[in-house]
Amino acid sequence: MVNQDYFGLKDKVCVVTGAASGIGLATATLLGEVGSKVILLDINEANGQKAVADLKEKDFKVEFVRCDVTNADDCMSVRDFVEANYGAVDVLFNNAGVIRRKTVVDLEESEWDLVIDVSLKGVYLLSKYLIPLMANGGGGSIINTGSGWGLKGGDQAAAYCAAKAGVVNLTKAMAIDHGPQNIRVNCICPGDTDTPLLRSEAKQLNQQEDAFLVSSAKGRPLERLGTPRDIAKGVLFLASDLSSWITGTDLIVDGGGLA
Repeated sequence: MVNQDYFGLKDKVCVVTGAASGIGLATATLLGEVGSKVILLDINEANGQKAVADLKEKDFKVEFVRCDVTNADDCMSVRDFVEANYGAVDVLFNNAGVIRRKTVVDLEESEWDLVIDVSLKGVYLLSKYLIPLMANGGGGSIINTGSGWGLKGGDQAAAYCAAKAGVVNLTKAMAIDHGPQNIRVNCICPGDTDTPLLRSEAKQLNQQEDAFLVSSAKGRPLERLGTPRDIAKGVLFLASDLSSWITGTDLIVDGGGLA
């Protein structure tokens, strides 16, 4: 049984993007376990509603709001929803992202725009509209999803590497700007994690899925892929009082891959 008071997140209002599957859903679940009030955001309404229904069966305090994080009107609507129903926000996990496994030569401009807009612009937009609520409530914690490939290059993933490198440095800029408002801003940098996003890469690269997952786990000291819950635990740490003097940093959670 989780000691809810240990993390200081009981009854805190937490907003999670990309929450209908993968790392976002695992994080929403873990936040529910420690007693948080969680608003799940995703562009996939069917999967988001199902996720909330499943979590409510566990008596978690959760709601779903459809949100395209690249759309300013959607992000403003989230702000209005949170303000009307909760008054403030304590934790924001900017997690939504997409990947296109192509070089700059092969990328279509629309694919570049999609990856940059979801992974980087989405962080900017939702933060823009929720930070004032967080500040008015006395502060809080923002966690942005970067990547190991935001810290080093990767093959056939030019737009993704650019977007995630942007997220890493945007995190540092936000930490500087909003520290005086008692808002901590950090970045979680996962390695290869068994999510629908990773599995989609196999198809994009015309590889057999199982073989691709095996190859993705090779070469790291812990000799396995990450699970969404592995990453969620890192997010929980950065969201919680356990990291109360940590801001502007990137936490690498990758089984030692970058090492």
